[in-house]
Amino acid sequence: MTRYLLATDSVHTTAAACDYLQGRLTSDDVVRVVGVSEGGSRDAHESPSESVATQNAPRSGDAGDAVNVAVARLAVPTVETAVREGDPLAELRDELDAGDVDELVLGAHHPGSGAEGGLGSTAAGLVGHVDVPCVVLPPVGLE
Repeated sequence: MTRYLLATDSVHTTAAACDYLQGRLTSDDVVRVVGVSEGGSRDAHESPSESVATQNAPRSGDAGDAVNVAVARLAVPTVETAVREGDPLAELRDELDAGDVDELVLGAHHPGSGAEGGLGSTAAGLVGHVDVPCVVLPPVGLE
């Protein structure tokens, strides 16, 4: 069994991650999809497979849509979801600190000022700084 943490903030990143994962997943794997949008406080929504479409937090709408893509596209027995608001790096470190992650999958995003090696700030803050293998997806779509 492999436990994947899919970190996303857009439907494009999630779709690319699903394409990456679909050929690798086995029937006992678990994918935890965490959608993070920058904003105020942490969103309390968490569900093992529940849609987040009914959530009424406008700042987390893109992250919620991103999580829904994974729920619709992945055919593993367990797809866990969470939508968070706050600093993406801190939120993802919290998820990793909680344990039970074998591989982190995330988007590269557009590098801004201070970017390292073509990675955005969140990816740069995680890749090489966490204890699990990281798969960084190239920027896709309209990100």
